[in-house]
Amino acid sequence: MSIIKIESLKKIYNCGTIALNTISMNIEEGDFFALLGKNGAGKSTTIGILISLIKKTSGKVYIHGYDLDIDYLNIKALIGFVPQEYNFNQFEKVIDIIVNQAGYYGINRTLALNRAEYFLKLFGLWEKKDSVSIKLSGGMKRRLMIIRALIHKPKILILDEPTAGVDIISRRLIWNFLKEINKVQNTTIILTTHYLEEVELLCNNVSIIDSGKILVNTRVKDLLFNLGERTFILKVDSNHINYINDIIAKKTKYKFVILDNNLLEVVIPENKNLNDLFSFFISSKITVYDIKSKYNKLEELFIDLIS
Repeated sequence: MSIIKIESLKKIYNCGTIALNTISMNIEEGDFFALLGKNGAGKSTTIGILISLIKKTSGKVYIHGYDLDIDYLNIKALIGFVPQEYNFNQFEKVIDIIVNQAGYYGINRTLALNRAEYFLKLFGLWEKKDSVSIKLSGGMKRRLMIIRALIHKPKILILDEPTAGVDIISRRLIWNFLKEINKVQNTTIILTTHYLEEVELLCNNVSIIDSGKILVNTRVKDLLFNLGERTFILKVDSNHINYINDIIAKKTKYKFVILDNNLLEVVIPENKNLNDLFSFFISSKITVYDIKSKYNKLEELFIDLIS
C-alpha cells in the first residue's frame, strides 16, 4: 500500500521560481526511500510540503490515506522529521528536549520518560541525559534530533542530510539504527543525502529530482544493475602477479591494470558480475584477499543526469 501518494504536485514561489513542476510519485509503506538532487533541485520543497511547512500551488498529496488539504493535523502525527540544521534549545538538557517534544503529541510524562530512556540507551546517549545539549558533539546532536523525531513513534521518518558532518562511528551507528527500525518496526523512511554510498547501503527505491522534475524513479538495485561496466581494486597474492601478466597478454574479457605488487585494478563488463570474476580468478589460480569499488557508480550516474 502506498503510504505517500503525490499527484501532479506543483510549487511556484512568489518570485516566480518553479520549484516543483507537476511531480508524481508513490512511496510504499515500509519502504526505505531516497530523494536525491543537487541543491535547489526541489527536494526541500517536496519535504516542506509533506510536513506542512510549505503550501503547495497545485496537485494532491495523500499520506496514509489522509488528504493533506483536509487532514494535515492527522498527518503531522504520522511524521517524524529530522532537519539539516540543529533546531532545538542548545541550553536545554537532553532529557528535557525529548520529553517536551513528546508533550506536543499528548504523550504523558511517565511514558515519555520510558521512551526517552529506551532511545537514549539505544543511541548511546543515556549518560548524557542531564547534559546541556550545547556540550554534545556534532554526532551526538544528530542522534538527539533523530530520537526527538521518533519519540511519538511515527509511521514515517523523514531525514534531511542526517549524517552531514558527523564522524564515521556516529554515521555507522545511525545507519544501523535506521535499518533496524525500517525492518523491525516497518517505519517508512525518506532520506535525502549527499553521501550516495548511504543510498546504496540503506535504500530500496530512489527518485532523482532536478529543476523540479523527476528524472529517475526506480529501485536502487535496478539502477545499479544498469550502470554498465564497473571498476574494482583487488588485493591479491603478490606471488601471483606473473599469472596476471600472462592473463593481460591473452586479452581476456576483463581489463586489468597492475597498480602495485599486490594491487590490481579490474574492469568488469556489463554482462558479468562479481561471481563471474571470482570464478575466473579461481580457475586462474589467483588468490584474492580484498576487494573494493573504485568508483561510486550511483554518484557517477547522478552527476551525468543533472549535468
